[in-house]
Amino acid sequence: MHPLLEALDDGRKALLVRKKQPAWVEPMLATLTERRFSDSNWVFEQKFDGERCMVFREKGSVLLLSRNKKSLNDTYPELESAFLDAGDERFIADGEVVAFKGEVTSFSRLQERMQVSDRKVAERSSVAVYLYLFDLVYLDCCDLCDLDLCTRKDLLEHLIAFKDPLRFTTHRNEDGVAYWKEACAKGWEGVIAKRADSRYLHRRSNDWLKFKCINQQEFVIGGYSDPRGGRQGFGALLLGYYRGGDLIYAGKVGTGFDDKSLQIIAGRLMSQEQEASPFADKKRPERGEHFVSPGLVCEVAFTEWTPDGKLRHPRFLGLRDDKPPGDVIREQPQ
Repeated sequence: MHPLLEALDDGRKALLVRKKQPAWVEPMLATLTERRFSDSNWVFEQKFDGERCMVFREKGSVLLLSRNKKSLNDTYPELESAFLDAGDERFIADGEVVAFKGEVTSFSRLQERMQVSDRKVAERSSVAVYLYLFDLVYLDCCDLCDLDLCTRKDLLEHLIAFKDPLRFTTHRNEDGVAYWKEACAKGWEGVIAKRADSRYLHRRSNDWLKFKCINQQEFVIGGYSDPRGGRQGFGALLLGYYRGGDLIYAGKVGTGFDDKSLQIIAGRLMSQEQEASPFADKKRPERGEHFVSPGLVCEVAFTEWTPDGKLRHPRFLGLRDDKPPGDVIREQPQ
């Protein structure tokens, strides 16, 4: 047993589950809430605007996987190298890959790396990425998921000698409201509130809550409109989310694109064009609109939902290849 585990008290040792390291674990997900609170039983972390990454470290090998089990090794080769240089412990850790625009994590900036699958191209990229680790779910011979969050974080902090591009996710105790206000003033996406004694659950849970500063979530692309003026590619994307088995229309997004993203997305959409509407509540296209097979997911920021269930002032942030379209739902505050 690893020395860090040997050093645990008997009560925590009793919660360790001896098992072979699994090839995959479902990540724990946070629940959106409109509540803002301070509580000594909770800790508060920065909410990063990046790509979730599960790290599977075994002797001589590292596997970086996205939420939908896509290998990220060739997209972020510097992260793989950093783990290979960080000892030979066997572990599974949870974190978020980010890129910065100034002092703020930027999903749009990360897009320049997320869409790269050629290792040599990634190695030449000028976009620096960092992996903020915030949880440890397996170490040496044991599943740690029944341990409390603070113990798991303490083990993680002492397991790895953190240096760029690997960073430890620090947290605040108790004063969640002040931290959220500070986060919003800095332009962060928000704060994650986590119950200090929470177990690591392989699903969405109310033990982890999202305090968002801005409204932002994934949407399925179900169509596009023709470009106008001198614009190339397309005018706007038709967006939706799933409710039950139905794709529900959420409106259009026509801002947030640069020439490169317009060209890339247009090429992918036109190969997926279809006559039938993918939306349950939008059967016919308006003039200049085209329906596509709902296979692409994108990240969109917006000010609010309108009373009729459409997005107000949406802004495109980037494509997401790390989430299946069928998992995209409308995030409802708890």
